[in-house]
Amino acid sequence: MFNSFGNIFRLTSFGESHGPGVGGVIDGFPAGITIDMDFIQQELNRRRPGQSQLTTSRQEADKVEFLSGVFEGQSTGCPIGFVVWNKNQHSNDYENIRNLYRPSHADFTYTQKFGIRDHRGGGRSSARETISRVVAGALAKLVLKQLGIRITAYTSQVGDIKLVKDYKEYNLDLIETNDVRCPDPAKAEEMAILIKKVKADGDTIGGVVSCVIQGCPVGLGQPAFGKLHAALGNAMLSINAVKGFAYGQGFDNMSLRGSQQNDVFYNNEGRIDTRTNHSGGIQGGISNGQDIYFRVAFKPVATLLMEQQTVDKDGLDTTIKAKGRHDPCVLPRAVPIVEAMAAMTFLDYYLIDRTTRL
Repeated sequence: MFNSFGNIFRLTSFGESHGPGVGGVIDGFPAGITIDMDFIQQELNRRRPGQSQLTTSRQEADKVEFLSGVFEGQSTGCPIGFVVWNKNQHSNDYENIRNLYRPSHADFTYTQKFGIRDHRGGGRSSARETISRVVAGALAKLVLKQLGIRITAYTSQVGDIKLVKDYKEYNLDLIETNDVRCPDPAKAEEMAILIKKVKADGDTIGGVVSCVIQGCPVGLGQPAFGKLHAALGNAMLSINAVKGFAYGQGFDNMSLRGSQQNDVFYNNEGRIDTRTNHSGGIQGGISNGQDIYFRVAFKPVATLLMEQQTVDKDGLDTTIKAKGRHDPCVLPRAVPIVEAMAAMTFLDYYLIDRTTRL
């Protein structure tokens, strides 16, 4: 139950960081959709480790293998099963933490809840689990593309270096031209320098991923317990290392008055439109046809390549220094994960909308 995401479009994921592989089963995917394997692999390549000096050096091809639900290049309407085999685990790197609790990790809570934990890379709590999300998100994007819905995420902040202009003032086509995945080349270079410095110190740093959804129809979401922004928040907060979610203006400009914040309606050549979009494309929990935009805050990675104080499983004070290959900053690899979770949420809510309206 708690390894599944979605209502009609539903992903159930499986696998651990240092197990044989990770994968998933997707139910509710429409039949007759052309499955672009190259596109799906491209999305996985954006998430995979070892893609630049800013990420972990773990080398994984992350080649997806579909087991069911696809025939002659099209979806059949049956469950889509897939797996990505793990090829480059260094499990011995984690032997020194077998009986220790890493600060700010899930080690302690997992042990207390289940009475057992896979200490190798964090097991189920590892971000490697997000492979299944990216595959499912890529499939969802293939459907959304036919509906004219485009989802674009990018790194908007690393540490104290952040983009300050509205997303419409940036060329979002530049996102994939740098390793940070930031649409401002100058800021991207500053961010990269900061990440490299932090990495050299054996430390980590966090930041923010922003996301824009364009072409969204009016009417997605429910008035009370199925609000679209709540669903997006739930999706984003399920991603490893996420600590915050804000859509539209969020916490910005909360000192302003309603007369300054309201999105005023007007007749735009026969179509009802709004002059501003402070609401972030969602009003009353339902999409209003404007661009939906939100931000996702990621904490610094908890695994540090420096000595820290901790305790062992018996509660005795000790020190810990992680080994292995770890991201100094998750932001560059988190961008496709944010897009994937947004795509799954949107496809699910589009399918729900079709069942609730004549």
